[in-house]
Amino acid sequence: MDATTSGTPTIQYHHNIPDQPITTAIVVATPIPTFQRQQRHCFGDASPGEFPLQPANFAPDFDLSLSEIAALDMCQKRAIFKPMSTEQREDLKRRCGGSWKLVLRYLQAGEACCRREKSQAIAGPGHSIAVTSNGVVYSFGSNSSGQLGHGTTEEEWRPRPIRTLQGIRIIQAAAGAGRTMLISDSGQVYACGKDSFGEAEYGGQGSKMVTAPQLVESLRNIFVVQAAIGNFFTAVLSREGRVYTFSWGSDGKLGHHTDQSDVEPHPLLGALEDIPVVQIAAGYCYLLCLACQPSGMSVYSVGCGLGGKLGHGSRTDEKYPRLIEQFQLLNLQPMVVAAGAWHAAVVGRDGRVCTWGWGRYGCLGHGNEECESAPKVVEALSNVKAVHVATGDYTTFVVSDDGDVYSFGCGESASLGHNAGIDEQGNRHANVLSPELVTSLKQINERVVQISLTNSIYWNAHTFALTESGKLYAFGAGDKGQLGIELVANQTERGNPERVDIDLG
Repeated sequence: MDATTSGTPTIQYHHNIPDQPITTAIVVATPIPTFQRQQRHCFGDASPGEFPLQPANFAPDFDLSLSEIAALDMCQKRAIFKPMSTEQREDLKRRCGGSWKLVLRYLQAGEACCRREKSQAIAGPGHSIAVTSNGVVYSFGSNSSGQLGHGTTEEEWRPRPIRTLQGIRIIQAAAGAGRTMLISDSGQVYACGKDSFGEAEYGGQGSKMVTAPQLVESLRNIFVVQAAIGNFFTAVLSREGRVYTFSWGSDGKLGHHTDQSDVEPHPLLGALEDIPVVQIAAGYCYLLCLACQPSGMSVYSVGCGLGGKLGHGSRTDEKYPRLIEQFQLLNLQPMVVAAGAWHAAVVGRDGRVCTWGWGRYGCLGHGNEECESAPKVVEALSNVKAVHVATGDYTTFVVSDDGDVYSFGCGESASLGHNAGIDEQGNRHANVLSPELVTSLKQINERVVQISLTNSIYWNAHTFALTESGKLYAFGAGDKGQLGIELVANQTERGNPERVDIDLG
């Protein structure tokens, strides 16, 4: 701590949270004249002028420690934190464990695993959504229910901006069968396509189709930061880390009994009521929640347990969220979760990858097609430090810290990116039982930061690879225009990644 001539304290806070970029914040408790001061304690040989002092964004609270004041100042820089009232902030602080440092960790964890406020691409069932770093939304592909949001039901073979969202910054997107959900930086949710939150993909449609994004009125009073669309239900995550779900009928699989056409959100009851969640992931008939607690990160699951995909060592259903205990036994801190249609995956803080659930086509990466009812480390990736994982219908992708991409599982529709051609049995696309480097992505000489692939049992899969510079590459099924690339006559897919004519940077 330094002192000015007025005696008002300032703070030099060097933040180094594991797996997060090193960040430095210099906080002044009140806006005062500053003088040149020694900064070698935090910055080595850096000169004082390289790190000018900035006023704090809040009134001084002399009951807080220096590190708490610095953490609060860094929280203030987050878009979802800025508009919160004092009461809302205190509630979030209580939910996170009672300190601003824990609140900061919660906010950073959500940013890291969800690409919140960053560019992203979503490979939905037959249609695709792309969001630029500035929050502009493009859509393309199948449009039978108006899910592209352009006011029509015509297919689009090239990325087209959704004009009615002009002036609204979108920070997150989700795509389900015939449905799209878009979340703005003010926490509002816009939806287009099927007028339902919980219908099966080939069940009857809702009472009407919505062909342009409309505000979801039932969520108006909830500041939403993420949405996840399963086959029978939809889930949303609030800024405070609370999970809400829609539909799934009267059998109470999510802890409440509702009509399948229910449009009112219901809080997810049980173990997570007082534990903040940073990420949700929806499979065909189950939900995963990545929770942030003072003791560390953990994963809870709820829904249908067939195939062991809930990760509890059994195949029984869970009506309320239940902690997956296996990660403690593995000494693994989960940082990212992914829910495929029938299997799931997690990336740990140390870069290890775990998979579990149905093992068909080798989608678990353990060299066989056996089911695993509890998370199991993918040993074939022991020399790879993973930072991102994506799952689909019996397909898994892993991104390493140096941007390499590995895939395994079902090779149908060339969605794995290996383009091996016809194998010895005459199959055009071979299944992959253990992780293989996607060499076709290595050849683009760009660092991949996100993979998205179709998570549907009814649609041929396609895959997006987003690079650090904002370039988007696509491969897999493209018969409805979902690749954003024009195909030649009689062509229905692309085996090698091809650049989509859109810049998301």
